[in-house]
Amino acid sequence: MDRFDAMQAFARVVETGSFTKAAATLHMSRTSVTQLVQQLEARLRVRLLNRTTRKVNVTADGAAYYERVVRLLADVDDAETSLSSASLTPRGRLRVDVPSPFARMLLIPALPAFYAHYPEIQLTLGVSDRLVDIIGENVDCVVRGGEITDQSLIARHIGDLQLGIYATPGYLQRAGVPAHPRELEDSGHSTVGFLWSRTGRALPYAMHRGEERIEAQGRPLLIVDDGNAYLAAGLAGLGMLWLPHYMARPHLASGELLRLFDDWQMTPMPMYLAFPPNRHVSAKLRVFIDWVVQLMAEHAPLQGH
Repeated sequence: MDRFDAMQAFARVVETGSFTKAAATLHMSRTSVTQLVQQLEARLRVRLLNRTTRKVNVTADGAAYYERVVRLLADVDDAETSLSSASLTPRGRLRVDVPSPFARMLLIPALPAFYAHYPEIQLTLGVSDRLVDIIGENVDCVVRGGEITDQSLIARHIGDLQLGIYATPGYLQRAGVPAHPRELEDSGHSTVGFLWSRTGRALPYAMHRGEERIEAQGRPLLIVDDGNAYLAAGLAGLGMLWLPHYMARPHLASGELLRLFDDWQMTPMPMYLAFPPNRHVSAKLRVFIDWVVQLMAEHAPLQGH
């Protein structure tokens, strides 16, 4: 038995709650992972995991051992990355999940500059607006809009997206130009709704003008759960959109979208980068986080900082 492999297998089973998921993230067979954990338990002469047909739970002894194993694995990684060649050239695979418009319009166009500095980092990029199981899917970090409600994650506030309400000229010609946000609720107007994965429903947006404050959601004819689809629906004239400025900017320049209610302010959408507290921040993850922070500073700087 390779003790290091066995500890890695045990830690991944604890983190994913499943031998099958652990095997997939380690690129091993389920049988191999099971045997490694069994051999580890035999060596330690203690049960680390309680297994049932449906789930795997860590025992009290297993939980205490897991905390030490995570620190040990992190120390080994630190020892490797402290070598001059490794510290100067971060390398290895990172799995990251980001919202689809953020990937298409900001992150991917900037990646050539990232790879110019870090050519030996391989990114596996999940592009979605769904709620990702960071630990279960072995994701190193995620970038998300809106508050991070999962208290088990470490979340870093990296930017604030300025928002506005937009519509196509064709839609406004057909439905009329609303003079006040309250008109969004009128039967003559429609919006495109966005289904937030954390809540399972479309949420209203807070707006203010001086002392006047309202929450507006409008009357969505279509509700989608993907940012690119949301933008496409608005460009098709299916209703008004609440968009971050970076998403609207090229379509404003081309005349495809017009901005409404210029004298109203919307509460900015905070952007967060989150990762598990037991996930060691390796050199490759650290430089990626720093790069994303700089990218957000250019396109959506923190407000009030």
